[in-house]
Amino acid sequence: MDTHDSLREQLSKICKPHTLIVGIGNTLKGDDGAGALICHRLKDIDPEQVIDAGTVPENYIQPIIKKAPNVLLIIDAIDFGASAGAINIFRPDRLSSLAVSTHTLSPRLFVDVICKSISPEVYFIGIQPGQTVLGRPLTHEVEQAVKSLTEILRTILK
Repeated sequence: MDTHDSLREQLSKICKPHTLIVGIGNTLKGDDGAGALICHRLKDIDPEQVIDAGTVPENYIQPIIKKAPNVLLIIDAIDFGASAGAINIFRPDRLSSLAVSTHTLSPRLFVDVICKSISPEVYFIGIQPGQTVLGRPLTHEVEQAVKSLTEILRTILK
């Protein structure tokens, strides 16, 4: 089984009715924009299931709480020490010890604030960035990861 099939299988088990996808990232900083880009590409499925939180996820805490999803998938460029474009799924408790987000707000703190009000199953989908330089496009590896993940989520969420 290749990684594409393995990822599809994992996400098929995770995604349930009332899954909310939140993308985090700065599209002006190369691979950092992967999460936001995936959300942009998924908006046509159901805009109520997708939030592009950009670089300010804290501004979306209340809208996420109001939606009260059963599952919260947060997609972000996360440095977990793999090759560029690698995709990994993390539970919030593993995130702080294994990976480093490219953002100032701790992803763990973001989730902790949300979980004080609602109790979704939370998963981070991390895409390993190759570079996060202002003004640079996505690397080829991360563009391929974005395409794969978008295709998988599009299939599962329809």
